[in-house]
Amino acid sequence: MNLFKSILVTGGAGFIGSHVVRRLVSNYSNTKIVNLDLLTYAGNLDNLVDISNYPNYKFIHGDINNFDFLQELFKSHDFDSVIHLAAESHVDNSIKDPFTFAKTNIQGTLNLLESARKNWGNNAKKQRFYHISTDEVYGALGYKGKFKETTAYDPRSPYSASKASSDHLVRAYYHTYGLPVLISNCSNNYGPSQHIEKLIPLMIKNIINNKSLPIYGKGENIRDWLYVEDHVEAIDLILHSGEMGSTYNIGGNNEYKNIDIVYKLIEFTDRFLGRPERTSEKLVSFVTDRLGHDFRYAIDSTKIKNELGWTAKTSFDEGLKKTIEYYIKKFN
Repeated sequence: MNLFKSILVTGGAGFIGSHVVRRLVSNYSNTKIVNLDLLTYAGNLDNLVDISNYPNYKFIHGDINNFDFLQELFKSHDFDSVIHLAAESHVDNSIKDPFTFAKTNIQGTLNLLESARKNWGNNAKKQRFYHISTDEVYGALGYKGKFKETTAYDPRSPYSASKASSDHLVRAYYHTYGLPVLISNCSNNYGPSQHIEKLIPLMIKNIINNKSLPIYGKGENIRDWLYVEDHVEAIDLILHSGEMGSTYNIGGNNEYKNIDIVYKLIEFTDRFLGRPERTSEKLVSFVTDRLGHDFRYAIDSTKIKNELGWTAKTSFDEGLKKTIEYYIKKFN
């Protein structure tokens, strides 16, 4: 197991990032955790109020697109590990504005890689550069099969193409410069603190407020859902025990059609709110499908299970109920 003295977490005020920061700060009291975030619309320091005064935690407001700033940051903090989560991540936004996604997800990742290389030198052994990515780089599936670490890349949106590009850069730095990298590709995350633009929190908020529940197409697209705390546990394991240069797929083993998720959210949220059963079903509406909407994603997590002993612990119903309780307190 590798232990680190100073870890940089990029995007640590975002959804997944804030959960990662909280776990690291709480579990590794002798490790300095530096949270670098630009605080764009999806970043929120309120996510970390509970640990903001911990002595091993520091927040820095900054941009991964500023290469000179990153070089100075690495010099001043002597990071021996990076967990790179900072990214533009909403597919709809990437369709509207692909340039921002290319700049942040590709150029920003390159800036971090080169800053780490210049600070650590070639063929570093003790440090780790851990890049968090998505299953969307693999493209789309039919009704059968799952994505493995060996699945060829076939990104279908500007978002997934930008993440695929960043994955390739990370691997290139490993093979060219000997940068000690790790990569993981995860399925759809959900849980407390997720930005309201995403499917599950949006549906919960709209149910609470008796607003329309818009579903793309016929709602038949299938995703594998991973509770954020399960994902964070896997990230912790990979950082400290993963094999340098390796890729790990992280899935929740919870495949559902979008329409079925919405009906589950209606059932649970109406019950939490004390409403009669199925009250909010009348709010369901179907809208024009997303351009290039991938049909199905599914992750094969056999490698991380066999090598690191990780499996998702949270059932989908349990995770949804925790998530609904969080948003009811937030919005009701």
